Amino acid sequence: MYKLLTLLVLFFVPVTFQWEILEVLKLKTFDALVSEQEPSGNFTVLNITEKDVEAEGGYPFPRQRLAEIQIELLEAGAIGVGWGISFPHPDRMDGDAEFAEALSYAPSVLPLFETNNNQYPKTTGTVIIGEDIGGYRTQGILNNIEKLSVVSNEGIAVAHTDVDNLVRRLPLLMRTPDGWISAYGTEVLKVLLNSSTYIIKTNENGLEEIIVQGLPPIPVDSLGRKWISWVDTPQTTLKEMNVEDTFVFVGVTAGGVMPQLATPVGLLEPHKIQAALAESILIQDSPQIPDYAQGAELLMLLFSVVITWFILSLLGITLGISLFALTMLGNAYLGFYLIQKGLLIDVTWTLICQFITGATAFYLRFREQYKLRQLVKKQFGKYLDPRMVKKLQDNPELCKVNGNRVDCSIIFTDLRGFTSLSESVEPEMVTYIMNNVLDVQVKAANKYYGCTDKFIGDAGMFHWNTIIPQPNHRNLALSAAKEIEANIIELNKKFKEEGIQEIAIGIGVNSGVCIAGNFGATDRFAFSLIGDPCNVAARLESSTKVAGVGTLIGEETAKHSCYPLKELDPIEVKGKAKPLRVYTWDLN
Repeated sequence: MYKLLTLLVLFFVPVTFQWEILEVLKLKTFDALVSEQEPSGNFTVLNITEKDVEAEGGYPFPRQRLAEIQIELLEAGAIGVGWGISFPHPDRMDGDAEFAEALSYAPSVLPLFETNNNQYPKTTGTVIIGEDIGGYRTQGILNNIEKLSVVSNEGIAVAHTDVDNLVRRLPLLMRTPDGWISAYGTEVLKVLLNSSTYIIKTNENGLEEIIVQGLPPIPVDSLGRKWISWVDTPQTTLKEMNVEDTFVFVGVTAGGVMPQLATPVGLLEPHKIQAALAESILIQDSPQIPDYAQGAELLMLLFSVVITWFILSLLGITLGISLFALTMLGNAYLGFYLIQKGLLIDVTWTLICQFITGATAFYLRFREQYKLRQLVKKQFGKYLDPRMVKKLQDNPELCKVNGNRVDCSIIFTDLRGFTSLSESVEPEMVTYIMNNVLDVQVKAANKYYGCTDKFIGDAGMFHWNTIIPQPNHRNLALSAAKEIEANIIELNKKFKEEGIQEIAIGIGVNSGVCIAGNFGATDRFAFSLIGDPCNVAARLESSTKVAGVGTLIGEETAKHSCYPLKELDPIEVKGKAKPLRVYTWDLN
């Protein structure tokens, strides 16, 4: 069963690893744990608000007005302007020339939006190190009018979403049939750094790094995507124009003009997303998903599942759960540490699978322990005091019931004259007397942790050190014998009050090596003892009448007695060549 479940877990987990819900969970984890970054200080976002639209008499603005805004921004200290507005059609008020002239005064970037028209702008300069593989391919671009296009730089303003429809990572370059074109945010940096060429480094999986002259290599995934750091880029308005020494991303936030896109930080307009992309490129410790992430996640998962299974299957419950909890905490900390260091390697599914595996292993282990405890209770509940049963349940390895040689102590008891008594009273009274006599004997044996072996009529058998180790078993047996005598005395007082004839009991106590185990037929057996010391204990009990005492104690038991004893005359026992030395209580 254990092996089967292990195989199922190890086989199906890698298969389910690709489930969409797991990918969403992974991305949500990254969203929650990626540390916040400070803005680079190189950019400002200018929002054209609802009030601005009202003040200008509606939207779209005439391009003469856009030209004025461009010039006002430059006069306010902006080092360049990126417009989050495309211009695929000529201006109806013939303001394109003025706007084109204003764009030429400083580095300017216009957006290109994707469409399925199979039309593409001119490609950007690239140098490929490695095979030219990987990357996203665009299906077409909505071009700006030529008059504006020739005086500005252009970049594709993509907004690709993940499986949960959130924008988190964007390609820095995209393929066309003729080559590569820049993403909007990437083009901004290339313009600011006065670079003309991208260097693309690839590996066997696709893209690996993109280099813009003047910047350290930018790690990307095989599709050329970079994870966006959602920094709090400073924002301003047309009225404030707080843009000194920054590149300005201009966009419209007035309702109903520009589409808002869902991101982990809320709904954002395209120009804010592109500003965040540019910021992310400049932030050197911004996070990334390495190419080896999925392999690392899978190895981490399988290792954790296997370790968890063996910990909870092989170790004790307490130690196993403790180590299991430590491994889960370790994995959680590792995932948090890696993400804080910018390596987006997910441990969420590892933790989930580890928990499921741990819960399964714990349940099966608990069920196994429960069955074993029930078996112990069924096997020994009728022999032992509940305290002893519990000890066996807690330590099942003590239950060696398939035959063991044990140094033990045995008590045999028998009522004197009970046969004649039973013939003279009603059956109900016989039952009443017998149950009371046996009950006080069992209580005495239980008090001193003895095992109640059997009752044969009015005779009883008890033993010690046969199931649970009891180094002082001889004195435990002697204490139980004294307790039985005392209980019988008290019981006779009760019988006298009830008008019942008093009874007498004989007790034989002996010690020695016997064989303890389950004896009987295949489908009917019981735990008991076999050996000469048992026979001797029974003979001692039957000899109490001849010796004229209530209890006879064998030599081996008497040697270790903590009670004062006196030796009696040796007695002859059937099967023994020599008379046995015997003892009883020294009451003097």
